Amino acid sequence: MFDLARERTALHSAYPERHVPKEGWFDRQGVRLISPLLRRLRVRQCQRSAIVDQVSAYGQDIAHLTSEEIRRRTAQLRERLRRDGLSEDLVCRSFALVREAAHRTLAQRHYDVQIVGGWVLLNGCVAEMATGEGKTLTATLAAATVAMAGVPVHVITVNDYLTARDAREMKPLYEMLGLSVGAVTHELDPVARRGAYSRDVTYCCNKELAFDYLRDRLVVGRQPNRIQLQLEQLYGAATRLRQLVLRGLCFGIVDEADSVLVDEARVPLIISGAGGQVPEKHIYETALTLARSLEQGPDFSLDGRERSIRLTPQGQAILANRAYDLRGIWSGPRRREELVRQALTALYLFHRNIQYLVRDNKVQIIDEYTGRVMGDRSWEQGLHQMIELKESCSLTPMNAPLARMTYQRFFRRYLWLSGMTGTAQEVAGELWNVYRLATVTIPTNRPLQRRWMGERLFATANQKWDAVVDRIGELRGQGRPVLVGTRSVAASEILSKQLMRANIEHVVLNARQDEEEASVVAAAGEPGRVTVATNMAGRGTDIKVTRSVAQAGGLHVLATERHEAQRIDRQLYGRSGRQGDPGSYETLTSLEDELLATPRGKVARWVARLLLTSGKPLEGWSARFLARRAQLSAERLHARVRRELLQHEDQLESTLAFSGRVE
Repeated sequence: MFDLARERTALHSAYPERHVPKEGWFDRQGVRLISPLLRRLRVRQCQRSAIVDQVSAYGQDIAHLTSEEIRRRTAQLRERLRRDGLSEDLVCRSFALVREAAHRTLAQRHYDVQIVGGWVLLNGCVAEMATGEGKTLTATLAAATVAMAGVPVHVITVNDYLTARDAREMKPLYEMLGLSVGAVTHELDPVARRGAYSRDVTYCCNKELAFDYLRDRLVVGRQPNRIQLQLEQLYGAATRLRQLVLRGLCFGIVDEADSVLVDEARVPLIISGAGGQVPEKHIYETALTLARSLEQGPDFSLDGRERSIRLTPQGQAILANRAYDLRGIWSGPRRREELVRQALTALYLFHRNIQYLVRDNKVQIIDEYTGRVMGDRSWEQGLHQMIELKESCSLTPMNAPLARMTYQRFFRRYLWLSGMTGTAQEVAGELWNVYRLATVTIPTNRPLQRRWMGERLFATANQKWDAVVDRIGELRGQGRPVLVGTRSVAASEILSKQLMRANIEHVVLNARQDEEEASVVAAAGEPGRVTVATNMAGRGTDIKVTRSVAQAGGLHVLATERHEAQRIDRQLYGRSGRQGDPGSYETLTSLEDELLATPRGKVARWVARLLLTSGKPLEGWSARFLARRAQLSAERLHARVRRELLQHEDQLESTLAFSGRVE
């Protein structure tokens, strides 16, 4: 459990955060030996407590109190928490008060399984709770308890919409307990951000939080001298401490922890300096011209899974010959080949409506895990400018990076960290090895009634789309709503055209309609409604079904492609059958899908072709086995990339420490 006594010195410093010591070879081997035992002990600590019975007993004691008496009881508890710390008895009393406050202000009462989830969060673990089990309400138990103990709390969500929604909906609960609530969204200026972070509980998006931290690091330097920062306050308002936005990294609860801590860990966060110069257009045009003259196979090879390009010796020789009469940057082989590799990457590995959109003559990146547009992001090392030229867009300035960090290093700096998600067991080992977060599975409040309707694997994409349209028509005839999951904007638009030809009314939800995302997803449970969505629909918004829909079998989720992580598939399936409602799901894929079309899926594809010679799709467990085989290969690759990135960041930290630069 969060140990206030142990962390009291850090909490009272100018900028609380944890210093993560660099591990040597012997340290890593020792951790590897004892980690399984420590992990089991942490899980057992969360499971052995009779906390539900204790909370229920205290709840009966305060149920008859007036609201004013509840507030007085809360004020007394806050004093005890600040003085004595988070003992089990005080935590149970706090949970009972939070549960009663939720009942009176929100007309919601924490289920027993949510009490267990709050206890898991308070013990610094990841609570794996099935989709629809109420993670937002669960987080209030740990957040309010720690905040009443005087510790700043960050509840970290995956986008601005969820940040604003959760803060707004939970605010009455916190206010009844005498706690203030803030929300940090993209449009806030530094003054407003500072005010939001000064609240007892702050809801914030993971990207906004991490970039605010990096900006603070630019203000205070690489390793801030806390005593010096406190002494600077004597000089007045112009001190560095008064320029900071955050109050440090004390207690963090990460919603959708697998997405934030694992999936997005592959992408470094970089702050670039404003006012950069527009790059030399003719250099990138030349690089693209040279790249288009090369032939895949003899001149270069590409790995779509790793997003990498390798020039062959023949390709290097051709480049040297064609650049012979060019001057300047083209005279050096390393610079020449790197530019052409970036151009080849832009041409062959990054595709419109899959990795990016073009809006208002601007290239905007699509997050491959959520399907959302990241309008304020750009690729580095000239790749973004190459894609802009490829799409005939205006070139944006290239700005020099001022500070960088990965989520892996950032979240390890919290004094205490916990998380919630619907899918964590697949990456439980990585969560422990990187963040020391044990994963505890929380049982559902009601038994699941979600049914698997099978998996079919087709030879071609056209056969798959025809089958998807037929299946949607069949389900609509039964009065059931259908949520169709696609991996990309392009795929959602292909299916939309097919449905229009079949005269099937539907709604498309992809990165182009992100502003109306919540209302579209919330209505996806209406009778006969067809919603086509990228994987952003897998997280965040509740889908409620009517009684007639429940009687017809509930919401049906139809996945049209496997993702590169099984967890994302499970998130999509989890949109149906929530809180004991009936529901079903199935998967229709093809050999032309990205997962099976990559080189690492060759074995599965070869076996499948043998089985598809009859012209019929492969069905059931055999189709699921082949898709899962390719999926496992992708998951291992991504885990290796994240591990290598963390090692690279550790090496970079040592280099920057020597040079004196900021991260």
